Amino acid sequence: MPSTKFTNLDFDQIKTSIKDYLRANSDFTDFDFEGSNFSALIDTLAYNTYITAFNSNMIVNESFLDSATIRQNVVSLAGNIGYVPRSRNASKTTISLKFTLGGDDSSATVTLNAGIVSTGSSNDTSFIFSTIEDIQGKVEEENGSKVVYFDNVPVYQGTLLKKEFIYDGSLDQRFILNNSNIDTSTISVYISDSEISRGFKYVPVSNILNVTKDSRIYFIREIQDEKYEIRFGDGVFGKKLGDEGGDDGKYITVEYLITDGEDGNGVKNFTYAGSIKNQTGNIIIPQSISTITGEKVSDGVYNSIVKSQNGNNIESIDSIRYFAPITYSAQNRAVTPRDYEAIIKKIYPDAESMSIVGGEELDPPEFGNVIISIKPKGGTFVSDFNKNQILAQLRQYSVSGINQRIIDLKILYIELDSGVYYNDSYTSTVTSLQSQVINKLSDYSKSTNFNKFGGRFKYSKLQNIIDETDRNAITSNITKVKIRRDLKASINQIAQYELCFGNQFHVKEEGFNIKSTGFTIFGESSTVYFTDVPNKDKKLGVIQIVKLTSNNQKIIVDSSAGRIDYVKGEIIIDTVNITSTVKSENIVEIEAVPESNDVVGLKDLFLVLDISKSRINMLRDLISSGDEISGVKFIKDTFTSSYSNGSIIRN
Repeated sequence: MPSTKFTNLDFDQIKTSIKDYLRANSDFTDFDFEGSNFSALIDTLAYNTYITAFNSNMIVNESFLDSATIRQNVVSLAGNIGYVPRSRNASKTTISLKFTLGGDDSSATVTLNAGIVSTGSSNDTSFIFSTIEDIQGKVEEENGSKVVYFDNVPVYQGTLLKKEFIYDGSLDQRFILNNSNIDTSTISVYISDSEISRGFKYVPVSNILNVTKDSRIYFIREIQDEKYEIRFGDGVFGKKLGDEGGDDGKYITVEYLITDGEDGNGVKNFTYAGSIKNQTGNIIIPQSISTITGEKVSDGVYNSIVKSQNGNNIESIDSIRYFAPITYSAQNRAVTPRDYEAIIKKIYPDAESMSIVGGEELDPPEFGNVIISIKPKGGTFVSDFNKNQILAQLRQYSVSGINQRIIDLKILYIELDSGVYYNDSYTSTVTSLQSQVINKLSDYSKSTNFNKFGGRFKYSKLQNIIDETDRNAITSNITKVKIRRDLKASINQIAQYELCFGNQFHVKEEGFNIKSTGFTIFGESSTVYFTDVPNKDKKLGVIQIVKLTSNNQKIIVDSSAGRIDYVKGEIIIDTVNITSTVKSENIVEIEAVPESNDVVGLKDLFLVLDISKSRINMLRDLISSGDEISGVKFIKDTFTSSYSNGSIIRN
């Protein structure tokens, strides 16, 4: 009798196994006839076995973190190793307000009430912004009027809500917040012995090492349907509710913010919609409210309002699977790069990707330092405020004697200059075919190969993507690759600059291997550009600053403005005072041609395939179209695959 394979999950395989079993038994004869009643019974048995096996397999898969697919199960498994998935995060910004009060109120202070403060709009959508606690302001005399300034008020996108519970003394009582849009970082918990007073504030904890039996703490966890449950201490780790002689009360108040998450980012235009009260607790109506300004820098000086940022949706299942194990392995200390990655993601959820480099890996080495580079969601640079916040919170996890430094993101852009040959017999409109190619390349630029540190650009794969856009219409492509770094100039300041491309440059003896966009320098009114002159060995060279005459002739402005290492792919600009740039945001774009068409992003370089600045040229294939059978004019004067220095400047 044949052995049965219980690992088969395919219906046909199960049916075959049943037939093999019956075939070895002489009591059954018509099982192999598809038209028989016995065959229908075998089908039913096979289907039942298949469904049972499938369900069993799914149950087993849901028991492991890396294979579970149902969010509730993933969250539960992550909780077993102490990981609490990130909730939604409210988008934040800072505003400043000025109120002019009436003369009939003698209050020395005025309170800006917690809750709704303003409304803002973005893309024709309105959003509510709130404060999560009362803010007190001092009444001042100004030009014979009573005024109150509320400077640098932190506002969060969302609405502040309150949930009240009454502890009934039972062991199975649950405290559930029935809303899936909560920003758990804004939760405030108070326990009182009276309905009219707030009582004692309880604080959240994730680490019980410093928790005693008298600590006023609470724990929070995600439960089904992306809702949250508050849990309190057990009398050993944290104060237990209802402890005799140590009870703070039975009235529990939970305040929290519900938010739209990522949708609330990018709001800048605000209108005041809050309320203020005097010292007696009465709501007062100010005579006037000044235009809302941004962060206060000094007396009477305010920055413009920064768009709301750092809003995030609830943590995805894939993110939980990735960060739960490495957070567990970090054990609340920052030692290895993966430790830093886990902790920074916890501190700064807006981080999309990050690079952690030990100082000993740098050239020259910086022993005792950790260099951190962060790519935020929807942006390029982390603000100075967020940098300081991240570094301040990292100190409680880091090893003594180790210093952390956050540097701005280094983006290595890849640009394409592609000649795409097509057979016009298979396409009606060249523009449509060109759009298809661009769309395919745009999709490829969003793949896992890019938009991350240490990414890799694979030339052969790119060529195949272009050719496969339309197999009939596109006959071939000849694509050149360029790499670019953006120099962020310090305007009207003498500064040095270092740009690492992390890839060897292709070198032509005549120079012009390096091209830049235009800028101006102190003492020179004309627009100037960076270029290079290689040494005889073509390993090193000199960076020059040049300007162009009306007929594009080069005039040297500075013959030794810096150095270039073609092998390492490094450019160093010596002291230069840049006064303006042709490109916006004080950017000077610098491009080079890599020696290899396969481009690799070093661990601290964020690789981006920039389709917006690539050129896709559609070229009629003369041979395939039947116009030039001999092929004499196929690529002549149209396109070439060879390296070409081309013009002196970057267009």
